[in-house]
Amino acid sequence: MSKPVTATVELDTPIKRNQEEVAKLNLRKPASGELRGLSLADLINMDVDSITKVLPRISNPTLTEQEVREMDPADLAACGTEIAGFLLPKRLKG
Repeated sequence: MSKPVTATVELDTPIKRNQEEVAKLNLRKPASGELRGLSLADLINMDVDSITKVLPRISNPTLTEQEVREMDPADLAACGTEIAGFLLPKRLKG
């Protein structure tokens, strides 16, 4: 079995949770079932609604959709870039 593909995103603006802050997210390549209800093209094009739905499914610590909606746009774009990269075939990654 192959090792899961992961990426770490350092957040410009940490997410506040109660009395702690989430300053970085570990994302893992989604399995096909975690993409249910989403368009691959939308994810590759970094559609905000699609990222908002998939990010809670693949993030550690697990984010809520509300936390994703309140993220700094630069952090959302950084996560979207990693997610889009997960979906590209190996031959296109160079």
